[in-house]
Amino acid sequence: MSKGIVYVVDDEEDILDLVEYNLEKERFLVERFTAGEDVLHKIKQKKPDLVLLDLMLPGIDGLEVCKTLKKDSEFQSVPIIMLTAKGEESDIVTGLELGADDYIPKPFSPKVLIARVKAVLRRKDAGEGSGSGDADIVKIHDIEIHQGRHEVKVDGMLVDLTYTEFSLLYFLAKRPGWVFTRYQIVDALRGEDYPVTERAVDVQIVGLRKKLGKAGKYIDTVRGVGYRFRE
Repeated sequence: MSKGIVYVVDDEEDILDLVEYNLEKERFLVERFTAGEDVLHKIKQKKPDLVLLDLMLPGIDGLEVCKTLKKDSEFQSVPIIMLTAKGEESDIVTGLELGADDYIPKPFSPKVLIARVKAVLRRKDAGEGSGSGDADIVKIHDIEIHQGRHEVKVDGMLVDLTYTEFSLLYFLAKRPGWVFTRYQIVDALRGEDYPVTERAVDVQIVGLRKKLGKAGKYIDTVRGVGYRFRE
């Protein structure tokens, strides 16, 4: 039985071969693409469970593909893992800002690839299967966070957040007054030893505060330590 459909987008055939082989060993169904335009066309016909997306693509690059999908309400819930050989912080931060769920720098171990894919899909399934009861609702100040619905309201008005922004807000708001370092936040949201910079966490916080408007003031920066949500 298939574990899900994964679209793999990369213009290097050897990378496509490697990824396809290892995903199919784990009983995933794989469709491969060498151009951003092709995957954007295909996804309208059949929505995958996850997209593995190289940043360096001919024509429409990976960041533009990510931006296009995350702006579309029909596809914004599809998890995206970026594949990048650049190793440049600015590209990683931009991808996470746009709503990508994870990234894997090239060259990568097949075991790491499979572990990341499974982890992202587990988080997606957990979010969709959280139920609709009050147990997964956090109400604090003028903010209401519904984990099961992946929904945030400020003064009763819906706020559109990316998966990472939502997870970050939920993590902090569940423990008001607690101070967390940037790496504690990364470990909680994406698992231990996730290779992300402090700058990426700061960017997520800036974007989250902006989207929350006046309620963004409840996220405090604790100088030299990290962040906390006001009690």
